[in-house]
Amino acid sequence: MNIGMVCYPTYGGSGVVATELGKGLAEKGHKVHFMSYAKPMRLNEFQANIMYHEVSVNAYPLFEYPPYDLALASNIVDLVKYENLDLIHVHYAIPHATSAYLAKQILGERGRHIPLITTLHGTDITVVGSSPSYLPVVNFSINQSDGVTAVSEYLKEETYSRFEINNEIRVVPNFVDIERFQHSDKNHFKKAICPNGEFIIAHVSNFRKVKRVEDCVRVFRKVLDSGIKAKLLLVGDGPERESVEAFCRELGTCQHTLMLGKQEKIEEILSIADVFLLPSASETFGLAALEAMSCKVPVVSSNIGGIPELNVHDETGYLCNLGDAEAMANYTVQILNNEELRTRLSKNARKHAETFEISHIISQYENYYEEVSENLQRKLREKEYPNFI
Repeated sequence: MNIGMVCYPTYGGSGVVATELGKGLAEKGHKVHFMSYAKPMRLNEFQANIMYHEVSVNAYPLFEYPPYDLALASNIVDLVKYENLDLIHVHYAIPHATSAYLAKQILGERGRHIPLITTLHGTDITVVGSSPSYLPVVNFSINQSDGVTAVSEYLKEETYSRFEINNEIRVVPNFVDIERFQHSDKNHFKKAICPNGEFIIAHVSNFRKVKRVEDCVRVFRKVLDSGIKAKLLLVGDGPERESVEAFCRELGTCQHTLMLGKQEKIEEILSIADVFLLPSASETFGLAALEAMSCKVPVVSSNIGGIPELNVHDETGYLCNLGDAEAMANYTVQILNNEELRTRLSKNARKHAETFEISHIISQYENYYEEVSENLQRKLREKEYPNFI
């Protein structure tokens, strides 16, 4: 198939999933055209069957905020026309689903009908999309999509409860490349960071307030107070980084904390970690936790959103109530103090992560693409020949 893929290029999960999905589809022979205002983070090297099309927005004095959604719609129309796309797959509802719907209407006037699939990722539904400023438009755009997927059962139910959705929502979970994200021998790396044999506690996020990165520092402080020697690796960047650094100074953990910023080789860092922390206040899936689990790292997380669908309590790690740093610290200490427990959780984490292996999920998307395309063609035939049986 010739697929148009629309996503945000940033460090967040929706952009990562869209990019990795596109790369996986390209490896199977599909042509994938990425559309965004900048090149996606993980689209960092040449790959056959992948094209990137930058969406340019011309500045004009009349506009305080340039209309990216309209520029994106025009870009989609052009690509469908000149690249002969078979399908548009947009990730994150705002404004991508709306832009794609507008493009569909323009193309329909020209006799070109193309399937539109919208994948919902999280805050496009639970935070931004639920705002009164956007809710009617998001609601309409989801219902006008030819196919809708959500990355977890939790997100599916949240969408139905927050919006008036007539469309069926298919759950297609996020995935992991288990060949890339696997435990590898990085002892030389670990010794450089932990010359005295310290344990490593890791966290990866985009440092937004909802990720509650300060809770990682609280947990870490309690772990140190228990007498365990450890280092905290904080990977990523975002609006809360400065306040997290200040909090490290306040709790006196700076000399044991490494702020690594954005990293491309996340799997190398996860390979030296002993515990992964995910204290998020909102997480519709938990892609960072899945990547850690694939590298055989036990996860200690909050029990909100879609995380319990991924992190199985006392099997792949532990679940705690939101904001309960004491419980998270206690579980972390248990894992670090008990090698047999740590080994069991590590093996289980990898085994469970393998059920989300990328090739399984890509097959689900391929089948869904075919199903949605066939349904659209059937509807068009019924509209053209209403009395045909």
